[in-house]
Amino acid sequence: MSSDFEGYEQDFAVLTAEITNKIARVPRLPPDEKKQMVANVEKQLEEAKELLEQMDLEVREIPPQSRGMYSNRMRSYKQEMGKLETDFKRSRIAYSDEVRNELLGDGGNSSESQRAHLLDNTERLERSSRRLEAGYQIAVETEQIGQEMLENLSHDREKIQRARERLRETDANLGKSSRVLTGMLRRIIQNRILIVILGIILVITILTAITFSVRGH
Repeated sequence: MSSDFEGYEQDFAVLTAEITNKIARVPRLPPDEKKQMVANVEKQLEEAKELLEQMDLEVREIPPQSRGMYSNRMRSYKQEMGKLETDFKRSRIAYSDEVRNELLGDGGNSSESQRAHLLDNTERLERSSRRLEAGYQIAVETEQIGQEMLENLSHDREKIQRARERLRETDANLGKSSRVLTGMLRRIIQNRILIVILGIILVITILTAITFSVRGH
């Protein structure tokens, strides 16, 4: 189950990296290429959403005791997706403003203002990209911590299992000792009963001998 999730995770990482790169390139492209790039990014964003949905379904099928780590990673990926959509909207707004200015035939001042606006958007995209990288690093560190916790839990479980095995062996030894003691007590009781029976027979024999002796005289 986790192998499927990790496969989707790798595809999502590659796809979001491509989207981030294309969003940053949009302001610097010629109008025709910008239109094609915008359409391409829209398509890839839909693919990224579908990957997130598949990853979400995989997380729901993971056992509850192991689901926490994957849920944290999903929250990080959803935040990353939200930032990508926001950055893309800003890039589209800049692209729409540029197209409108070209249609209206604005002069050089408007072009300079638009260029400055596009440069500002590019800087924002670069900052967003750095934040995404930092978020991904945090997710990786969280995964490592989760793996260490799972390993510690596994070691603790092995210790508990060994303790249970020792308890079972102790119980088995106690059972054997109890059976031995029970057998010894049974033999002691049997020996005492035999002694009592022999004593009774001996007394009866002596009394019979005395009786015959008295009658003989």
